Amino acid sequence: MPEISNIIIWIILGGISGWIASKIMKKDSQMGVGMNILVGVVGAFIGGWLAGVFGWGPATGLNIWSFIVSIVGAVILLFIISLFKQKD
Repeated sequence: MPEISNIIIWIILGGISGWIASKIMKKDSQMGVGMNILVGVVGAFIGGWLAGVFGWGPATGLNIWSFIVSIVGAVILLFIISLFKQKD
């Protein structure tokens, strides 16, 4: 089970990653802090999975590579969400 300090770090980095991704995708005005955290954390899983699929190496630990992978995953997630929102 992860330590509480690791969970807090995930939340903080998820929020920052989600916020940067929302700025890149020009969705920041539509998202709050909670959505930024959610998008960043889910984006980290997506980015980590894609990094493994493409053989780019694992995105583990607290480092710049993991942060970049998290942002890329969050941008991909926001792009996919925007595809579904356009159909409404």
